[in-house]
Amino acid sequence: MARGGPVGVTVPAGGVPASVVADAEQAADAADARAGIRTRPAHPDELDGVLARFEATWGAGRGPDRAMVQALDHAGNTVLVAVPAAEPADAVAGPQRHPSTGSATGRPLGATLGFLGWSDGLHLHSHMNAVDPAARGRGVGVALKLRQRAVCLAHDVTEMRWTYDPLIRRNARMNLVRLGAEIMAFLPDFYGELGDAITGADRSDRFEVRWRLDSPRTARALARGPVPSWRAEGRLPLVADYERVRAEDPRVAARLRDASRDAFAVLARDTGLRVELDADGDYVFTRDEADRSP
Repeated sequence: MARGGPVGVTVPAGGVPASVVADAEQAADAADARAGIRTRPAHPDELDGVLARFEATWGAGRGPDRAMVQALDHAGNTVLVAVPAAEPADAVAGPQRHPSTGSATGRPLGATLGFLGWSDGLHLHSHMNAVDPAARGRGVGVALKLRQRAVCLAHDVTEMRWTYDPLIRRNARMNLVRLGAEIMAFLPDFYGELGDAITGADRSDRFEVRWRLDSPRTARALARGPVPSWRAEGRLPLVADYERVRAEDPRVAARLRDASRDAFAVLARDTGLRVELDADGDYVFTRDEADRSP
């Protein structure tokens, strides 16, 4: 029998086994150790620092306001921070009383925000994930995702979703290869005209990805297993650094965006095709099962 949930939502009976939850917590702890950080829920007086981290990434006024984050946090959604590993376990947050948040302004090194959704099944939508530029390359973003995963599994939520720009190769690699998420849909101009510090005047095309938190695919990815040799029926090469191209030559970036839209249009015509990332970091169109072994 299914447990009760929001109207229209079926929550599987039985729950996530304790061993799976424990493994997820260990994976999150290991990611923290590799990055030299500690990920945890934000303290109430750290929410201004969370907002400051989001604004430093996307620009002033481009994220939720203080009241919205307060409400999401109060309702039990994931508002998580990454702080230096040296933080005392019983530290009290805040720029005046907690100097180890990562900067003199009290901003954490990283912050992430996710909230529950139930369109096509109960899941956590991981909406924002921001990392201090000085801390990038250490695995802070991955550590925050893994902490979200552990929190979800502890609450019997077995799926996370989010969106990303399909032309940014490093994000594709993190999402599809490092974490084991899979592409659900192509969403052209999903957010409309953003005009933020990252996207600028570029179109806000997005892939929506689904991360099945206890799937064989995810287990293989987290164990750093090999990428399968996907049987390709089409390809789309990616440039190494689309963000740099967009900043230096917007006309070239616009042509790349047009080409990607043409390529992804096949997904609407042929629902049997999926998009994966191959070992070279390029997209392939395949009919292989997402959990296929290498």
